[in-house]
Amino acid sequence: MSFVIVLAIVGLVLAAAAVLFTVQRTRDTQRAVGYLARETKSRDRSASRSRGEEAEAPSTGREVELATVAARRGGTDLATAPPSAPVAWEPPDEDAMGVTRRQFMNRGIIAGFGLGIGGFAPAALAFLWPQGTSGFGSKISVGSVAELKSQVQQGNGFLYYPEGRMWITEYPASSLDNARGAYSESELAGMEAGLVALYQKCPHLGCRVPNCPTSQWFECGCHGSQYNRVGEKKAGPAPRGLDRFAMAVEGGTFTVDTGLIIQGPAIGTNTTGQEAEGPHCISGGAAH
Repeated sequence: MSFVIVLAIVGLVLAAAAVLFTVQRTRDTQRAVGYLARETKSRDRSASRSRGEEAEAPSTGREVELATVAARRGGTDLATAPPSAPVAWEPPDEDAMGVTRRQFMNRGIIAGFGLGIGGFAPAALAFLWPQGTSGFGSKISVGSVAELKSQVQQGNGFLYYPEGRMWITEYPASSLDNARGAYSESELAGMEAGLVALYQKCPHLGCRVPNCPTSQWFECGCHGSQYNRVGEKKAGPAPRGLDRFAMAVEGGTFTVDTGLIIQGPAIGTNTTGQEAEGPHCISGGAAH
């Protein structure tokens, strides 16, 4: 629907530009027909004088009236004007007249307006044209569950997936009973397959949260918020656990909907009971 609206807007703008150009062109033509440039008139007079063909100007109405009055009084020194045939009007040659400064300015404005529309229309279409279905904000087919678990284990418990701006970790099967009381169906779909997809953004102030290989937690370097391996808050100023995405598993393929962000679990949620497994990477902030 938005694409149709954009096309309609672009069409109206182009139609308005065409009307404006037509009106301006008509006005220019009318001006060109009605007036002669001063230089053109001067050239015409010079040419007539050089040829000795200075035409006798026809008598004016005032001269005719004076001649009539003088004739009634019995005499006149004025010569009677000979009758002259009407001369057919011919429009001036536009090429000979050239382009006036006003016409040049008007045409320049119209040309600039047209160029602006020509640049705006493609930009609007490119902005509103339906984008592809891959990348952050869409459903991403990350891979098979078995392969992802293998990659998580190779990454010492963590797998970062930059296209989805997310961390993928394993969720222990022994904690599923606790998870079913704390998480939604969209989250449990991944957890029951043994995986969880966590948004990389700290819910405190939006910093990207790295993993800590020694503690096996996520530890935010900005303000010290800490989360266990499945994103449940352990310490720091964060208002909740790490946000996560809606997940689905079909045919053994793990799919993450990065367009649907689910708020992290409330403070105090600890379904896995995982404690720090080594030294922290940062000094932990005080728990709120």
